[in-house]
Parts: sequence; C-alpha cells; structure tokens
Amino acid sequence: MVVNAIFAGGWSWACYAFLVGYLRRSKIESALLAPFGLAIGVTAYYLFKDLSPATPEGFGTSGGGSLSKILVWGTLAFAFGAPVGFLGNVARIPGVGGLFFRLLIPVVAFYETSMRLDGESRGASSVVVHTWHTIRFIAVAVACALVVHVIWRWLHERRARASRPEELDPAWQATSERPWSSSQTGTGR
Repeated sequence: MVVNAIFAGGWSWACYAFLVGYLRRSKIESALLAPFGLAIGVTAYYLFKDLSPATPEGFGTSGGGSLSKILVWGTLAFAFGAPVGFLGNVARIPGVGGLFFRLLIPVVAFYETSMRLDGESRGASSVVVHTWHTIRFIAVAVACALVVHVIWRWLHERRARASRPEELDPAWQATSERPWSSSQTGTGR
C-alpha cells in the first residue's frame, strides 16, 4: 500500500526523470532518456496493476482499461519527461546556480502531497495518510539539506580563498613578482 501511494504520486515519476537527467552528462541524452524511461515505467506500472488486481487504484487510474491509461500517461511521460530530464541535467550546475533546479523535486513532492492531504485524506487509509506526511517531512528535510550544503560549500570556498590569496588572485601574484620588489625589501638574490 505504501509503494502504491508513492508511485501513484506524480512527484515520484518526476523524480525519476529528474535523476535520469542529473546522472547524464549530455543535455540531449537527458531530454531523450527521461521520457523513454518514464514510458517504460508507466507500461510496467499498469501491467503490474493488471497482474495484481488486489492492488488499490492510484491517482488517475479509475475507469477505462490499462491500454488507455498507458496511452494517456505514456503521452504525458513524453510531454513532461524531456523538460524534467533537461532540468535535472541543469541542476548539475554547482553552487547557487543549480540550487533552484535541485529544489524542484522536493518542492513538487511537498506541494503534491499537501494537496492530496487536503483533498483525499478523508477517503484514504491511515497508512496512505502517514505515507504522505512522511513524504512531506522528507521533502522539507531534503530541501533544507540542499540549501545548507550550498551555504556550507560557499563558506568553505570563501575561507579557502582568504587563506590562499596568492593562488586565486592573479593581481596579487603580479604585484608580488615584480623584479624590483626583492631588492627594495632588502632580500636580494
């Protein structure tokens, strides 16, 4: 039931496409592999649901046969998989530049599960409701960890630059390597 509550949410599918993009070096590969992987996942998801009819229905699965669901969600996988895969690749940008993109999935997970808790919690089992609360908590924790990590790296790099100005500041090197500087200080060669 927990697994179904996770895979019935759009955030988990977006997370898959995002991770495919994040793990690829090429933006083109990211935009191509993510939708194909999602389409395969959608097909496997609904075929598994057909093989296991005791599994409760998830979001967007009521009515119609599996083939129509595969076609609808497979089309949406191609429509949204490419941009999300691309954004996952862009999230590889280090520091603050990629932070906004890295926060995308935690924000989507928090928002979607919040909407589900507001609209669907009365008819859902307590296990599903607790799963949604857990997802929200994890999304907030991951978002905070991502922000703290960027701040920590920025402070660490700033301290490193302050302790080694000669390595990072070409202007400082140029002034310290003047031929007359050693003779004027009395440390001639």
